[in-house]
Amino acid sequence: MTELIFALVVVVLVGYLIYKKINATIALFIGGILLLYGAAFMGHTILPEDETTGSVWLDPIKSITTIFISNLGNIGMTIMVLFGFSTYMTHIGANEVTVQTLMKPLSKIKSVYVLVPVIFIVGNLLSLVVPSASSLAVLLMATLYPVLNRIGMSSLTAGAVIATTATIMPTPLGADNVIAAQTLGIDLMDYVLKYHAAISIPTLLLMTVAHYFWQKYMDKKNPNTGEIDDSKLQVLRDDLPPAYYGILPVLPLILITVFGIFITSIEIGLVEITFLSLIVTVIIELLRKRKAQPVFEDLMVFFNGMGNGLAMVVALLVAASLLVNGLQTLGIVEMLTDSVKDINGAGMILMFAFSGVTALIGLISGGGLAVFYASVGMLPDIAENVGINGAMLTIPMQLIANLVRSISPVAACIIVVCSIIKVSPIAVVKRTSVPIIVGIISTLVLSYIMFS
Repeated sequence: MTELIFALVVVVLVGYLIYKKINATIALFIGGILLLYGAAFMGHTILPEDETTGSVWLDPIKSITTIFISNLGNIGMTIMVLFGFSTYMTHIGANEVTVQTLMKPLSKIKSVYVLVPVIFIVGNLLSLVVPSASSLAVLLMATLYPVLNRIGMSSLTAGAVIATTATIMPTPLGADNVIAAQTLGIDLMDYVLKYHAAISIPTLLLMTVAHYFWQKYMDKKNPNTGEIDDSKLQVLRDDLPPAYYGILPVLPLILITVFGIFITSIEIGLVEITFLSLIVTVIIELLRKRKAQPVFEDLMVFFNGMGNGLAMVVALLVAASLLVNGLQTLGIVEMLTDSVKDINGAGMILMFAFSGVTALIGLISGGGLAVFYASVGMLPDIAENVGINGAMLTIPMQLIANLVRSISPVAACIIVVCSIIKVSPIAVVKRTSVPIIVGIISTLVLSYIMFS
């Protein structure tokens, strides 16, 4: 009981720190260290005998080293390489070319409300190229929003659709998918196609329908009051590369699909595929610019992007693993599973519990991925002990962590939209709320039906 009370206090403290805008990585690190030292004080073994430092008070520090090393392996390298590639694509203008290429056909559609579902679907497709919700919102508000405004779409409708574009597209290039697949011990492409897509695609279709009717209803009920703020629009580049550069950001996705489905005799991982795509891009840059020095100088952006991936995701994953390690050392995970495994509907209870915490923290902090990263490591063991499919816990948490961002007034994508159309975050959230709630309910129901 003492361990449980102590763990609850630490977890509440972590939640409070995140609520107070303390960086989630720092908050999770603090929580993990407190749990491990609390476990040491209560007489629990921190490290196995063959790994211990010889001092129970130094073992928590060595745990940090051990977790860093384990996470800097395949999963950490994958995340850093993907971050580096995306950063490089943005730097050379390829991402913007892709966005503008996909957006050109939309200007031919004159029906305002037909455009609502079309923009939502195309925007989610673009999240494959620009995975950051805030970056995609900035780009779409700069390129697409003025066009939508001119053809008569209300500012709030356009802003709401743009704010919900980067949500739950099934992609092997997503860091959360890489982490979930490895944690569950499932091949990445199998996880994306057989697990994630089975829930996310129907959910996105239901959200598309909800967007259409909800925005139409809200426009009739409340005439639009949003106005565009030109001063906050991103200045578009006038030095974009040729149109064929638009294929480069999605080249890793194309190659992983080809090797994963059609050329199965060749075993090649996502890291190798991304490096191959990078080499192809560099060769194209050399042929186009005919100068090696500027091309190789630009290439450093890739490695700087890898550093951002380490700081933004891998460090967060390490901090989350440290927190989970502390909970496991205290016996909290075993206590949790023992308390519910004999209850009818234990899987549903756990699914709602983990998803509910994810949604709550996501609303408060502007994103629920920190909670997902903090919990995903212990979900397979919990699922196995309770006798349910691990995907029943993992998929809802992962999808809701991404969905809830679009109904949080403090989320970056919401702030970007509301600052440009000069309305309050709550006004935008009202417009995103129904489609996102439909998405959350759909995720929970489909996950229970598919994986229970």
